[in-house]
Amino acid sequence: MPVGEIGTVWFRAPADNPLGHGDEPQTYGDMGSLDEDGYLYLADRRTDMILTGGVNLYPAEIEGAIEQMPGVVSAAVIGLPDPDLGAKAHAIVEVAPGHDLPEPAELAAFLAPRLSRHKLPYTCEFVTAPLRDEAGKVRRTRLREERLDAAGDRHLRLR
Repeated sequence: MPVGEIGTVWFRAPADNPLGHGDEPQTYGDMGSLDEDGYLYLADRRTDMILTGGVNLYPAEIEGAIEQMPGVVSAAVIGLPDPDLGAKAHAIVEVAPGHDLPEPAELAAFLAPRLSRHKLPYTCEFVTAPLRDEAGKVRRTRLREERLDAAGDRHLRLR
């Protein structure tokens, strides 16, 4: 892949590896890119990638931008079904205790200089309950299933 272009990370186990992996290339579904010096930077997992209108969105990039906003503890971006685009990015934003819940327009204005327009989430919701479990993991599948079951009743339009 060209420098900076995101693709699937493949690896080969060393010949003397103790785990018994064969010579065949393997992947765990991680996506990443190489810099000019050959260092690998992980972008996200393929299973978390959102395909919207033929464009790949990497939730970790969007979440990183959202988490720079003052008063935000954590963020999770998931893909919700859309009849035209296949999926649309939906942001779930955990707001710190004692902070007012922002308006969607405030989030959009904050993200505009940090993300390309096509990477801005279409909808968002603000929560005060922790997004991460006891292990510090965001369970996107669970979050997505909860939103699908709720039929969009708490989704605020961002753009």
